[in-house]
Amino acid sequence: MTETPFDLVLTGGTVVNHDGETRADLGIRAGRVAAIGDLSRAQAVETRDCTGLHLLPGVIDSQVHFREPGLDHKEDLESGSRAAVMGGVTAVFEMPNTNPLTTSAAALADKVGRAHHRMHCDFAFWVGGTHENADQVADLERLPGAAGIKIFVGSSTGALLVEDDAGVREILKRIRRRAAFHSEDEPMLRERKDLRISGDPSSHPVWRSPEVAVKATRRLIALARETGARIHILHISTADEMPILGEAKDLVSVEVTPHHLTLDGSEAYARLGTLVQMNPPVRDAAHRDGIWRGLTQGIADVLGSDHAPHTLEEKAKPYPDSPSGMTGVQTLVPIMLDHVAAGRLSLARFVDLTSAGPKRLFGIARKGRLAVGYDADVTVVDLKRREKIRNDWIASKCGWTPYDGVTVTGWPVGTLVRGIPVVWQDELVTPSRGEAVVFEEALHPLS
Repeated sequence: MTETPFDLVLTGGTVVNHDGETRADLGIRAGRVAAIGDLSRAQAVETRDCTGLHLLPGVIDSQVHFREPGLDHKEDLESGSRAAVMGGVTAVFEMPNTNPLTTSAAALADKVGRAHHRMHCDFAFWVGGTHENADQVADLERLPGAAGIKIFVGSSTGALLVEDDAGVREILKRIRRRAAFHSEDEPMLRERKDLRISGDPSSHPVWRSPEVAVKATRRLIALARETGARIHILHISTADEMPILGEAKDLVSVEVTPHHLTLDGSEAYARLGTLVQMNPPVRDAAHRDGIWRGLTQGIADVLGSDHAPHTLEEKAKPYPDSPSGMTGVQTLVPIMLDHVAAGRLSLARFVDLTSAGPKRLFGIARKGRLAVGYDADVTVVDLKRREKIRNDWIASKCGWTPYDGVTVTGWPVGTLVRGIPVVWQDELVTPSRGEAVVFEEALHPLS
């Protein structure tokens, strides 16, 4: 009996997975990994030479804002996902603060419908938890395409803001999956608004001080203990939070971002102005170093970009009228591979933060590792390639990055989504075929 040929074999590369790093071929059939090893004698419809390259499990960015529907002039699902795959990202979790808000089954289904085979990468959508839908979150978090429930305890407006403990408690009592949080204390933000200095974005981290983040994080940990819920704190920006989170790892998972690990606010605001304005803010080198300490101690679980684009015209407004947010999904891989090249991060830890970590935390089915039976999501990288990041490389609609002109070592050269080469050598080579991510806790129909 003749063995069925592979659809594609990636030959001669270094496979990075749960076994470590192994020089091996990767055989793909019907969108899944079918074999790892010496496949030099195997039949294949197509082969691609990956000599000198590393094959990583597909990078998963579990926090992006792609702005559709309602804010499509900044970004949409197609353009945001194009930026993702150009940067080596194979799946994203998109946030609920669109217009209309993603707070109902109908709004979620609308997003899934917009994304299917239009986005270039696979996708899931966070559903916003609110006072109004607290009694529905147990069903909403298990719907097809739902990444889970996202709650803003600070830095939001209208129905998405749940700043009171009672409101958060009502949601946490009902959920079974891990809920994600923007952790800044809204009452403190209101009290401190006068600390903003007109025209001076360097006052942003003074207004949104470390204490604002620490107070909210302590509150959320206490509520998680009280309700027995699992929570996920997004975009940690302070050194102070890391020891606190380290004492709560039974219930709390932690996301760090490239900008909080890379940028130094003591010089970045003078150099980049409002382009570096984020919530929570980029802080000084002492906080950046403290976040790195938390990462090296294993407190950080995943890496997310918090890709939140605005047009240059919007960012040009004088602070504090300027919006917070920057691009990030396309630069996540090269910026973090440059940290690998500099010795600040091991390649194994990068893989854990971007694939194994998201799989572990969110219960992603068939993704997060290179293993037989798993989706053939592959981020192909050249660890030695030096490139200068440029605005004209950015595929996002807004067309800019705070890293314009930065030279990095390490570059994504191929992006495969379920076995399909979507990007190869900086070119989008396959039309969009993105599909909804499947989660283990939502495999069965709602009872």
